[in-house]
Amino acid sequence: MENAHAFLANLALVLCTAAVTSFVFQKLRQPVVFGYLLAGMLVGPYVPVPLAADERVLQTLADLGVILLMFSLGLEFRLKKVAQIAATSGLAAVLETSTMMGIGYLAGYILGFTVLECVFTGAIVAISSTTIIAKAFDERGVGGKLREIVFGILIVEDLIAIILIALLTAVATGAGLSARSLAITVVRLMTFLAALIGVGILIVPRYVKGIMRLDRDETTLVGAIGLCFATAFLAIAFAYSVAIGAFIGGSLVAESGESERIERLVHPVRDMFVAIFFVSVGSLIDPRVVVEHWGAILVLSAVVITGKVVAVTAGAFITGNGLRSSIQSGMSLAQIGEFSFIIAAVGLAAGVTRSFLYPVAVSVSALTTLTTPWLIRAAEPTAMWVD
Repeated sequence: MENAHAFLANLALVLCTAAVTSFVFQKLRQPVVFGYLLAGMLVGPYVPVPLAADERVLQTLADLGVILLMFSLGLEFRLKKVAQIAATSGLAAVLETSTMMGIGYLAGYILGFTVLECVFTGAIVAISSTTIIAKAFDERGVGGKLREIVFGILIVEDLIAIILIALLTAVATGAGLSARSLAITVVRLMTFLAALIGVGILIVPRYVKGIMRLDRDETTLVGAIGLCFATAFLAIAFAYSVAIGAFIGGSLVAESGESERIERLVHPVRDMFVAIFFVSVGSLIDPRVVVEHWGAILVLSAVVITGKVVAVTAGAFITGNGLRSSIQSGMSLAQIGEFSFIIAAVGLAAGVTRSFLYPVAVSVSALTTLTTPWLIRAAEPTAMWVD
């Protein structure tokens, strides 16, 4: 009972603080994400105010937000569509992440980081945030071809991030990096995805159609979210990201042809937990670290924004997209997020990076999160001007 009371207290604290700050930012006509980040700082351990949420509870709730968000995204992309987009977006994502890893390594070297810290820095700045972009796109109603290009790149980026985490873990623990270990990692990932999709395509559409025949919203919602968490659990059970599992779960549900109704039901639940995700990011920001390492934060933020705008634009254009949509894609993907935190945490846990790199990564994510809505807003006029 005591644990239940503690959980309820934390949930009430987080949601009430986020409600107040998001209301203020809406009145100021600013993106509500800013309010969520401020709420996170207020309930986090680093700002001296009489509010403090339990970090473990906050992280658990944030993970639920990521799972539900990726499931909702999966509902927009049937498997055939994902395969078509990945054929072009995959190459763009590989070109972009390779470029960003090189630029990130160079930036770390200039800042005086160790060799392994430079490697981790390159990986940290290479992966954009699906959660941040999805929230910004929803707020601005972005759809059509641009949405397909951006989320196609993000899907492949998430797969690249999983491979990077596995490889960096091997490097950090002293197991070393070899062509054989890389091949094994890729084959294992592809086998897992093929098995999940192969079995899921036989079961999930029939399961969803059976639920829909009952014509009861609450049953549909419970069944859909249950499936979402089941696929996320399968992914984490095989040591992969919950985000990939949830996305595939959504794509399998989309094969039933009932994705629009399910998305409408899931949307309010998803929004609540996604808000908590941004609060959790804000709670990780330590103002003292920001002040102490402000130079590195500004340099890496500039690397992320400038590098990703150029690299994504070039990658999207080379793979056959128009100049305008390529520039808009580049300006939309100029931030880092949840996978960057995981990569930084791997280096910290293994003792191959110093303690400052994790909060620096979080601060760069927060700063680029703040610039993302403005960059997306400016993307279309900028693309028209360049064109």
